[in-house]
Amino acid sequence: MLALGLVLAVIVGAAWLFRRISMGGMLGRWQPAKVVSGVMVGPHERVVIVELEGQWLVLGVTAKQVNLLTSMARPEGAANAASAPAATPPFAEWLAAALAKHRRSSSNDTP
Repeated sequence: MLALGLVLAVIVGAAWLFRRISMGGMLGRWQPAKVVSGVMVGPHERVVIVELEGQWLVLGVTAKQVNLLTSMARPEGAANAASAPAATPPFAEWLAAALAKHRRSSSNDTP
């Protein structure tokens, strides 16, 4: 039993160490590709725009494969749009307001 516990501890330790090394090295590294936008077109299908070295790649992504639909140069005004924070969706605003209202009513009910 002691040997089995030792083997399992070595496996867990090696996995933890590998994860720390691989994640730590990626934090300061330049990422050559970034996802600009994506939209669901079906239950398991998406169209995604990926920026790679000044080019936009429009990809069709399914559960089993990724297809290049087209590529184009990055539009001039797109640099500001990609770096701007995303707008809050209406549902997120409604949910935040509902939670705040619930918290206010809960705090008023307690003696």
